[in-house]
Amino acid sequence: MSEPLPPPGETPPVEGSTAEAHCERPDGGIWEHPRVWLFLITAGCLLVAAFFLVRVISL
Repeated sequence: MSEPLPPPGETPPVEGSTAEAHCERPDGGIWEHPRVWLFLITAGCLLVAAFFLVRVISL
């Protein structure tokens, strides 16, 4: 007779595994450091604004 199938959503035990189940931290991807992105966006906005400000003043 064969082994019964595990219920859906459960992982069957693995032979020889000594590791305990643990929660892993989710991958943040590009949002790992939001302050860097905020700084880059703000710096870009300020550069574009400065460009137009210099153009207006030089007229």
